[in-house]
Parts: sequence; structure tokens; C-alpha cells
Amino acid sequence: MHYSQSEKYEIIRIVEQSDLGVIRTLRELKVNKTTFYNWYNAYLKQGYQGLARKAPSKKGSWNKINKADRDKVVGIALEKPELSSRELAWYITDNYKYYISESSVYRILKANGLITTPSFRLMSASDSFHDKTTAVNQMWQTDFTYFKIFGWGWYYLSTVLDDYSRYIVNWKLCATMKAKDVKETLDEALYASNVPEKSRPKLLSDNGSCYISNELAEYLDQKDIKHLRGRPLHPQTQGKIERYHRSMKNVVKLDNYFSPGQLEAKLKEFVHYYNFERYHESLENVTPAEVYFGTANRKLKQRKMTKVKTMKARKKQFQNFKLL
Repeated sequence: MHYSQSEKYEIIRIVEQSDLGVIRTLRELKVNKTTFYNWYNAYLKQGYQGLARKAPSKKGSWNKINKADRDKVVGIALEKPELSSRELAWYITDNYKYYISESSVYRILKANGLITTPSFRLMSASDSFHDKTTAVNQMWQTDFTYFKIFGWGWYYLSTVLDDYSRYIVNWKLCATMKAKDVKETLDEALYASNVPEKSRPKLLSDNGSCYISNELAEYLDQKDIKHLRGRPLHPQTQGKIERYHRSMKNVVKLDNYFSPGQLEAKLKEFVHYYNFERYHESLENVTPAEVYFGTANRKLKQRKMTKVKTMKARKKQFQNFKLL
């Protein structure tokens, strides 16, 4: 609670005239003892003027972002409206070789009225499995989700996601949701990933009928793929692919589709964006493709170098300004 100058003076007068003693009086007034003595010492030194609130310090900071750079952030934000403040910060760092923190971008965008409340809310889900992966292609998550196409009915999207990198290894739009669709999706994923037969990834799925079928079990046995299934009625086990489906649908479902080809084109566009362009917070703000293909560490090292150079430049700019 902030007290005005006159209120502070009145409290000092009450304490001075009280018969209860300082501590009991302050307790009754609900004023902190340390706070009171700070007021009282200022009052003894400067009188009533000492009780006035001090204006905030206007000392400059060497790390302050100058107006030109703030304007540049706003300009880039207007060019890339699909990026969140977090994503924009790393986009600027990577593409303009200028380090700026996520919080600084947020404050700049908010000050310019560019921060809006999202039109949807992502449900939370556990992103962890009890056996955590430590490298790519150790375990894949797979699942179906569905779309309704006008004049065509329901179509089903089968997806294979790498658990470690969250990279979409393969996806397939299917007219049914059967074991043969899962097998075709996995065949394409194995071909695309070129995983050696001796080190095939484990497969994590839910307990849908296509995943518990004998047909799929025989296929996985032939491919030497160990099958893990989540606990019934507990979709959080496949949390990563569940979150991917929600993020994807929040974008893809903004449009209407009148043929499977239209939907496939939009899905292809989104998967490319998700794999190669979207900065993933759980991956130290690099893309799934950079983790999957092993280039993430190089980017993280480059970011550290960019940060050091930016900090040095800001400090030098501040020192030069002080000499003017």
C-alpha cells in the first residue's frame, strides 16, 4: 500500500503521541516497523518534505534498446504477424544477427498495441513418457485425427512423430482408419527416415482398434518394431502428438475444404512450417527439423555468439552517448 505525504506525517504524529508504545501502535495501524522508521528518519533529516515520494531514477542503462531497434522490431512484427513474441525474438536473432530477449519483444509489441489475446486456448497435456528418449528415431508416436470435407465426408489423418525431436516423419490422409492405413504410413516413414533394420524405433500409440489388431501386430513383428500402447482413457501418454494435432487443427481448420486434394495441400504447407520454420519452446526454440537432422547445436552456439556481440555493441553505444 502506498501512503501519501500527508498520511505518513499523520501516522508519525499518532505514534509520537500514543501511550501504547511504538510497536503496539504500529501494529494497530498495520504499518511495518521498518517502513515507519524509514519515514521517521527522512522526516528528522528533511522535515515534511522528506516524506514526499521520490521520483523514479532516470539513469540510463547500457543495455537499453534504442528507438531505431525498437521500431525495427515493430516493423518485423508487422511483416510476420503469425509469430508470437517468443518466436519473433528468435526469428530476429537468427535472421538479423541481433539478439533481443523474448520479454523485450513482448514489451515492445505490447506498447505498440500488437499483443492480442489468442482466439483459441490450447489444452494442457503431459509431454512426457516414462521412458524418455535421448536421441532421434528411438521412439515414434502415431495417432489418427479427423476432418470433414464438404461433399466427401470424413477423412482421417495418420501421423508419425519422432518423440525426441517432435519432427513429423510422415503423414497420410486416409479415407478409412484401419490397420492397412497405419502400415502404409509406417512404410513411408521407414523409407523417409532410412532407419537401419537393426535399430528400428519403438512405436507408441493409443488403444484404437487399428492399433490393437492382429494385422498390425504381425506387421510390426516383421519389421522388428516394438509396440507400446498408452493407458486406456489416458491420452496424455501420447501428449506430444496430441499437442501437435491441436496446434495443427487451430490453423488448418480455419478454412473449408471441398476436396481431399485441397486439404492435403494445406496439410503439406502446415507440416513444412511446423518441421522447418516453427520455433519450438520445448526444443530451446529451434525447429524440430534442426533437432532431427542434428543442426540444432550449431544454431544454439551461433545464438550465443550473436548475444555476446549485441551486448558489446549496446554497451559501446551507451558509452559513446555518455561522452557526447
